[in-house]
Amino acid sequence: QVQLVESGGGLVKAGGSLRLSCAASGRGFDSYAMGWFRQAPGKERDIVAAISGSGGGVYYPDSAKGRFGVSRDNDRNTVYLQMDSLKPEDTAVYFCAADFTGLPGGWEIRSTAKEYHYWGQGTQVTVSS
Repeated sequence: QVQLVESGGGLVKAGGSLRLSCAASGRGFDSYAMGWFRQAPGKERDIVAAISGSGGGVYYPDSAKGRFGVSRDNDRNTVYLQMDSLKPEDTAVYFCAADFTGLPGGWEIRSTAKEYHYWGQGTQVTVSS
């Protein structure tokens, strides 16, 4: 089992950048596929990035391509989300999620919320115009 704690959210002006971090507890971090999601009030929780256990496989929806970058440091049990050129519509609570693949350093990616079994508490990102 893994516990996830996000950090790095805050208030930023449009066009600015933020870097979110997600620290995971427990062993075998590289056996977990990781994802970043966001949820705005009254909307569904949508994926913004996903990364495989090895870090070699990544996924972005069209809304994040070219602006967001996901990475992980398996030695530090941490996954990151770099967000550039932020827009007011990026305002949401951002969640980190994990799913155990059973394969250390694997290449599996999870791209939907229902595939993830562990979630952080979320961190608020607010982008002002």
